[in-house]
Amino acid sequence: MHDVITSQIHCANGMPAFLARPKGNGPFPVYIFMHERYGLVEHTLDLARRCAQDGFFVLAPDFFFKHPDKAALNAGQSRYDMTDQESIDYLNAAIASLSKEPSADLTRIAVGGYCQTGRHPLVFASHVKISAVVIWYGAASKREWAINERQPETLEAMIARLPCPVFGAFGADDHIISREDVTRFRNALEANGKSYDIHFYRGAPHGWLNDTMPGRYRKAQAEAGWADQQAFLTRVLASDFNPDQRFWSFDAGFESNYDFSKNVRLE
Repeated sequence: MHDVITSQIHCANGMPAFLARPKGNGPFPVYIFMHERYGLVEHTLDLARRCAQDGFFVLAPDFFFKHPDKAALNAGQSRYDMTDQESIDYLNAAIASLSKEPSADLTRIAVGGYCQTGRHPLVFASHVKISAVVIWYGAASKREWAINERQPETLEAMIARLPCPVFGAFGADDHIISREDVTRFRNALEANGKSYDIHFYRGAPHGWLNDTMPGRYRKAQAEAGWADQQAFLTRVLASDFNPDQRFWSFDAGFESNYDFSKNVRLE
């Protein structure tokens, strides 16, 4: 475990960001955190520090910084519907802000999206070459496959252009993303010959990684998911990883009487 240095920065577009990096010269692989619907709250900062302890140079921007009422946003009483194009622009600004950080290895970049932002690492990777995509309980629900003003391109088209492996963490008790949604997502990756490591955790509701929400948090599944994510990142961001070699890994656990219609929202 690494000792960690943290700081607050602003990207060139005015977007605030929390930076956490291991002490030392590095260079360290870069992980960009995209927060949940609540904005840049303490939960995301905790995860950023934890990831830096594991040896990653971490940047957690406030992607919803233009929202006019942060208190309402942080409390879940309002939302900011970021467009796909905004996510590309903001992620480019975030990565550009690290250009003068000698301990950040910009040849090894992973982007992770959680909940509402789950689709956006895929969007970004389909336009900008990065090393890995991480998704937690996002991107796969039915609404993500639709085309609209915020989402002008099909998810299938973006998956087809992905240059990197994908990690996915989903829960069998999620009330938004069903087992069928997850298999549809997995099948799209396979149909396009993309590497993936997808996990479907038994007994995990939507948002089960968030330990600030007692109704959702599931310690055992959260620890397992974090370990699986970090193992994936360690593998695909290693200097000797060969991106031309493909791997498919799908690990699913669920009850024999699984019924998505019985899954409910928890706080």
